[in-house]
Amino acid sequence: MRTTLRGVRALPPSAVAGLRAAIPAQARAPRRRFLLQACCAVLGVSMAGAAWLAWQHQQRQPTFSAAYASARGQQLTQALPDGSVITLDTATRIEVRLYRDRREVLLHEGQALFAVRSGRARPFQVSAGAARVTVLGTRFAVRHTRSGLDANLSAVSVEEGRVRVRSAGGEETELGAGQAISAAADGRLGAVARVAPGAVAPWRDGRISFSDTPLAQVLAEFERYGQTGLVLRDPAVGALRVGGSYTVRQLPAFAAALPAMLPVRLVARAGQTEIVALKK
Repeated sequence: MRTTLRGVRALPPSAVAGLRAAIPAQARAPRRRFLLQACCAVLGVSMAGAAWLAWQHQQRQPTFSAAYASARGQQLTQALPDGSVITLDTATRIEVRLYRDRREVLLHEGQALFAVRSGRARPFQVSAGAARVTVLGTRFAVRHTRSGLDANLSAVSVEEGRVRVRSAGGEETELGAGQAISAAADGRLGAVARVAPGAVAPWRDGRISFSDTPLAQVLAEFERYGQTGLVLRDPAVGALRVGGSYTVRQLPAFAAALPAMLPVRLVARAGQTEIVALKK
């Protein structure tokens, strides 16, 4: 090693080269630390965002979901976790989903009575065909069937409280106790009708009520509860009007009374009973 100044020795060439290589590395260290910290921050934000999205997704999931169905001729009463009670009439299918901020029921087919536990923060909604019913707490019935009374309509009747009915066409109205309305398949709401609160869902007591109803619809309604063995082939006979209240389990008595109510007679053919017009 040679001396350049008095008392000071010069570094060898290898040490000088190592020092020059070390200086840029030291200069890059703060930048590397910054990039590492930035990556950690981005990763932390991403993880927090993912956790937030997962929490939101979890909050949107139902806290309870179930499907219920009653067989032909059967009635079924089901209590829900929120304290509401649903009674299904014959051949009825529904789906129930309870969320943190709302309660939803989809009525696929049939008719049901809803006794809803009040919950202002969780409105109770029933969708049936072209109608959507929203309530906070009340007792009401909804019907949506492909045959029988009000076929292909969505009918709502209120026994207690108030409900809001909105059709698929955007029409909306409110019903109180003793009022009823139907929504057509095209989304139009019919006129509000009066119904005695005690006459809402008479099927609870095993009864069917008709008011100037075509005989063909009357038989189709009885068929929802079981085989009638009655046959209609004459459209004119099927158009004859029937009124009154009948029990679903007294079909033989109803059939036997038909000739006294209408200008018809009963003819047994091939194990069935055909309702035919009286010959003039």
